[in-house]
Amino acid sequence: MQRRKLFAVALASALATGGLAACGDSPNANNADSANKSSVDFLKIGMPNGTQTENHNPFAGTSSANALGYKWMIYEPLTQWNPVKPADPATPWLASSVKWADDYKSVDITVRDGATWSDGQKLTADDIVYTYTLIKGNDALNQYAVPYDQITANGNVVKLTFKSSQFVNQNKILANTPIVPKHVWEKISDPATDVNKNPIGSGPYTLKSFTQAGVTLSVRDSGYWQDLPKVKELRYVSYADNSAQATALANGESEWSFVFIPNAQQTFVAKDPAHHKLWAPGVLGIHGLYINTTVKPFDDPKLRQAMNMVINRTDIFNQAEAGYFHPEIKSVTGLPPGAGDAYIAPEYKGKEFSVDVEGAKTLLQGAGYKLNGKTLSDPSGKPVKIKLSDPAPWSDYQTTLEIIKSNFAEIGIEATVEKPNQDVWDANVQKGAFEASMRWTNGGATPYDIYQTVMDGALKKPIGTAAQQGNFGRFESPEATAALKAYANATSDAERTKQMNTIQKIFVEQAPMLPVGADNVGAAYSDKNWTGWPTDADPYSGAQPTQPYALQIVLKLKPANS
Repeated sequence: MQRRKLFAVALASALATGGLAACGDSPNANNADSANKSSVDFLKIGMPNGTQTENHNPFAGTSSANALGYKWMIYEPLTQWNPVKPADPATPWLASSVKWADDYKSVDITVRDGATWSDGQKLTADDIVYTYTLIKGNDALNQYAVPYDQITANGNVVKLTFKSSQFVNQNKILANTPIVPKHVWEKISDPATDVNKNPIGSGPYTLKSFTQAGVTLSVRDSGYWQDLPKVKELRYVSYADNSAQATALANGESEWSFVFIPNAQQTFVAKDPAHHKLWAPGVLGIHGLYINTTVKPFDDPKLRQAMNMVINRTDIFNQAEAGYFHPEIKSVTGLPPGAGDAYIAPEYKGKEFSVDVEGAKTLLQGAGYKLNGKTLSDPSGKPVKIKLSDPAPWSDYQTTLEIIKSNFAEIGIEATVEKPNQDVWDANVQKGAFEASMRWTNGGATPYDIYQTVMDGALKKPIGTAAQQGNFGRFESPEATAALKAYANATSDAERTKQMNTIQKIFVEQAPMLPVGADNVGAAYSDKNWTGWPTDADPYSGAQPTQPYALQIVLKLKPANS
């Protein structure tokens, strides 16, 4: 999933060691006088993504518009989807209504009345048809590899048809696709690479200025299809790394970011306890230890089960994830708390992980393993050893691996930690040249994306051939593959529930990946100047400033003194 790829890049750069970076040329550098006023009309947003090159292309994954997230303030999707409450239906946005066919092979979209582009022209069904036709005809833009078929309009209703069921992709198609104006983009020769110098969108903001350190957007004067936001200006800054971003949050130079902050309570919250907030809701994407199931004796599910039983997830959450960043996985199904609750199979409801060293030893003994002192031997008599690997700069993963290493030692497994550079690690994981590694899964509106990343035989490649989309551990289960396919193509909730229960049973009993923590769509923010942020009490959206729902947040913000 694109969001996960972006997160991985941000995490890798953010956790790299290095000194604090100065931001003297940031758009906020001259705001000292404004900051001392009783109220402000701008919001300061930051991301730890380093120097940016001007590129406002909403389709380009590496553009500044994507890296900082401001594309969603200029361009809008047809629907808004809340990953914190994934079972809830999407909210119509540029679409006034959406109706999917029962088999999810087509969808009828009624275009909202009254929406206009920032140059004053009316947004019509032709713009919707043009956007999806553009994506259909350009593999570089079709990031989810959606099998589009016919794309047509009848008045203000657009019909998208597909070559297969798109139940599992419905929010990627409608909530993650920025709609662009036909009258502008049909003149662009290469939509995948054009930098889109003068972006024209349907959103409430337009581009005011760009520097390598940041971007400023101004609210539109008129023509937006709903009430204009109270925030008159959005000031984005791209900080050199996590340390610089965290420092900016702590001292008030930045008010909103998605960033990992070690010792967050002391270094951020405690600097202004009344206003500095952390919110990290778990969503349907997880992090865990992938096991290469082609390496003996780790092809044995009993051994993987025992390893799963001794991982101390609470220690990992508190020590590696600063007690907030990747919420602890508790359900044996690997599903995150909150977002995953509605999908847990009846036989696993209430069943949670707990460290059970003695139970793991008993399981291993019954499977033919022997513990001689501090060394576990497999049924053939060989000592059980495993190499754990992740890039050195990913400090939370490195701390996680050290904890897992000590956990495995309790059942006699000798683990060593390797620290390849990111490119080598990524190539090794994709080619199956590893024994165990912490990594994330894809995520989506249902648990399908999680389990597909880990278990789908359709993604399995021979050792030495890159598996780019998943099944890095080369897990072999025809039953899991069939159930995943059946889930994706099911035409009823009852059938999907049946297949999901089967998928979970295989995941629990075969343990192809040992789940540790949930992905999160939260943020670090300050409510000193602006209130109305999503919280546990009101989780109306995720909170990352780089995602489509960020626009919903900005529209709900109100001055703190109002």
